[in-house]
Amino acid sequence: MRGVTFVQDTLQSRPDSFPSPKSVLFKSLTIPGWGQIENKQIWKVPIIYGMFAGIGAYTVYLNSNYKDYRAAFYNANQGDDNDFRFGPTPERLVNVNPNQLQSARNSFRNRRDFMFVVLGLAYGLNALDAYIFAHMRSFDVSDDLSASIGPAIVQDSYPGVRVRVNLY
Repeated sequence: MRGVTFVQDTLQSRPDSFPSPKSVLFKSLTIPGWGQIENKQIWKVPIIYGMFAGIGAYTVYLNSNYKDYRAAFYNANQGDDNDFRFGPTPERLVNVNPNQLQSARNSFRNRRDFMFVVLGLAYGLNALDAYIFAHMRSFDVSDDLSASIGPAIVQDSYPGVRVRVNLY
């Protein structure tokens, strides 16, 4: 094989090469925020964990209210005062109409359950953000891209506006 030369691929051996989008996706799915750190977007990590903390705190609040209304509704519908299956009725809910208790209980339960869906969506959004940015990171966004708007003389000497976009 005389005269055959091999040329090394410079894109894969560059020390400043970008991480693989698949690896960034799996890292972000493993530990939320890891993909953003790999993409050198560490400023997004507090936002991600703040989002998870907010969703978690609101879910805990909804669950606490659901348990209170569940206990109050159960205790209001029981003839026997000794059966506190879900705990005692909170003071603020002692003389509330059972229909209102049931409606509020169902509302808190539905909103709590929906927050689990929101938590899953936030988890997926975290991974999707890291994956998309890993793909977009290698795109050239240089100062050579420009747009200009200005007055111009168009057909038949009528004044007009010309929009020019230069992509180099």
